[in-house]
Amino acid sequence: MTTPAPLRTGRSRERVLTMRGVGKRFGAVRALTDVDFWVNEGEVVALIGDNGAGKSTLVKVLAGVHAPDAGTIEFEGEAVEIASPADAQELGIATVFQDLALCDNLDVVANLWLGRELTIDGALDEVGMEQRTWTLLRELAAKIPSVRTPVAALSGGQRQTVAIARSLIGQPRVVILDEPTAALGVAQTAEVLNLIERLRERGHGVVLISHNMADVLAVADRVAVLRLGRNNGEFTAAEVTSETLIAAITGAIDVSRRAGAAPPPPERPGSPQSPIIPLSDRRRRPGKTS
Repeated sequence: MTTPAPLRTGRSRERVLTMRGVGKRFGAVRALTDVDFWVNEGEVVALIGDNGAGKSTLVKVLAGVHAPDAGTIEFEGEAVEIASPADAQELGIATVFQDLALCDNLDVVANLWLGRELTIDGALDEVGMEQRTWTLLRELAAKIPSVRTPVAALSGGQRQTVAIARSLIGQPRVVILDEPTAALGVAQTAEVLNLIERLRERGHGVVLISHNMADVLAVADRVAVLRLGRNNGEFTAAEVTSETLIAAITGAIDVSRRAGAAPPPPERPGSPQSPIIPLSDRRRRPGKTS
């Protein structure tokens, strides 16, 4: 079993999320087998693999949609159990799925605050929600002309921006993006990639799922490859080529001996025996809002 490597950078970053030996079975089908995965703050980790490699299953485990059959998940150094999407959101894991799940008939403000609207004396705080929406979009350098524009009138890149901005309302530590540039044009793709870099600058750990090697190498710090539900390589993005990544995806090379592969790091002492901390007993992070 591969264990998380320390970042090879000039400054240390806090490990936010760690998965160790995670397995998931659906009947006779093993979707994940002994998978290790980790994310640091202010880091973009690309998760790549062929169709059926286990990417979606791994994301759904992190999002609380599926419970793992084996392994442990640690968040901010504590072993946790993610039993539902509400658990994932409470921890600080936000997921933007490929379908975006936006309401086309509502404007940008309404989509961002749907289900967690701000109120004053029982009435909607429309001014407060609009001001906070503009503040967030400016921080992300989003190119949206008006927050009162219906989502149906926005471009694909702008819709992706709205979905990502909505995920940030709860101040997550980790943001998972499932194929954010799929079916987008060149200009819209560049807009989304710039947004991903903004998320990194804000200190979020970003998990990018993509089949586009150019996008992966453009914004990722590290690339994790899954093949047939198993780890098949960890690479530093600046030291790897798209040809090597494709070979790892297809199983054409032994990635453990290739240049650019991340070295196997030491196991964190005592981590497999760490007790699972119920969400109700975890200390709420400073600055996090409910």
